[in-house]
Parts: sequence; C-alpha cells; structure tokens
Amino acid sequence: MDTLESYRQIIEKILSEYAAVPYAYGEIQTEVVFDRKNDRYLLVNVGWDGDRRVHGCIIHIDIINNKLWIQRDGTEHGIAKDLTEAGIPENHIVLGFREPELRQYTGYAVA
Repeated sequence: MDTLESYRQIIEKILSEYAAVPYAYGEIQTEVVFDRKNDRYLLVNVGWDGDRRVHGCIIHIDIINNKLWIQRDGTEHGIAKDLTEAGIPENHIVLGFREPELRQYTGYAVA
C-alpha cells in the first residue's frame, strides 16, 4: 500500500472513532466527511441543544503534497498526537491552524 492510501485510511479510522462517541447532551450528531478526490477530511457536529442550533467543524485535515495539514483541531489532546501514534511521522504533519512564523517551534512540519 502506498503512503497516500495509508494516510487516508489512518485519517478515516481516527475520525470514525471520534464520530462513534455519542454526544452527552442535546440532539447532536457527529458526522464524518471523507472527500478522497480532494483529500479533505472533516468531523462536524450538527443538531440542536435545546433551542440552540449546533453546527461546527471539530476536525479538518487536508492532504497537500503528501503532508497532512491540520486546518482545525477542536479536540482536547490534539489530533496530531493521534496521527503520530498511528504511525504518521511528525515531519509529515503541518499544524495549519498555527501561524506560519510559529510552526517551526511545534515539533511538526513547517509546510
């Protein structure tokens, strides 16, 4: 299996595991969006908490030039940690939500 396909499978597995955890309150579903054509992967909450609408992206990962760009990370401990624990090297992960000038201090790829 090539690296790109391996990365896709790892991302899909991790996001599916997050989506399987039920929300503790409200009528909220967690949805996964896997766009393999454009290599875009999302975890989104959709629903209602009482009279308040809930709709938001929790995790957004793009694969750009064979690197995983984390565009949004709304998890407590960090999706990058999950990805490295699954075997993806830190130098193949970019924290896209961090300012470009600060990425060099993260321990992950700059771009």
